[in-house]
Amino acid sequence: QVQLVESGGGLVQPGGSLRLSCASSATDFSSYSMGWYRQLPGKQRDLVAKIYNRDGHTMYEDFVKDRFIISRDDAKKMTYLQINNLKPEDTAVYYCRDLTNSVWGQGTQVTVSS
Repeated sequence: QVQLVESGGGLVQPGGSLRLSCASSATDFSSYSMGWYRQLPGKQRDLVAKIYNRDGHTMYEDFVKDRFIISRDDAKKMTYLQINNLKPEDTAVYYCRDLTNSVWGQGTQVTVSS
């Protein structure tokens, strides 16, 4: 069973940046497509971005508005989400997901507040 572990969340001031990381235990990580989701307080979990296996093609939800960048390092079995110009409305639990194997990480809290 693949396991995912997120890290990099925390408390950040508006306008700041964070890079979230997701470590995978998968033996064939490069074959799997990955995604980042977020769950705002009291809301459902929503897709933020995807990055596909092999060609690394990326897809973003419309609300991202160029502030989020998803990337991967297959050699390290890592997926990243860079978030720039953070806003209070970005406060959420961010989850990594192995889209191929339908596996979730435990989530990492991001709080944007002055």
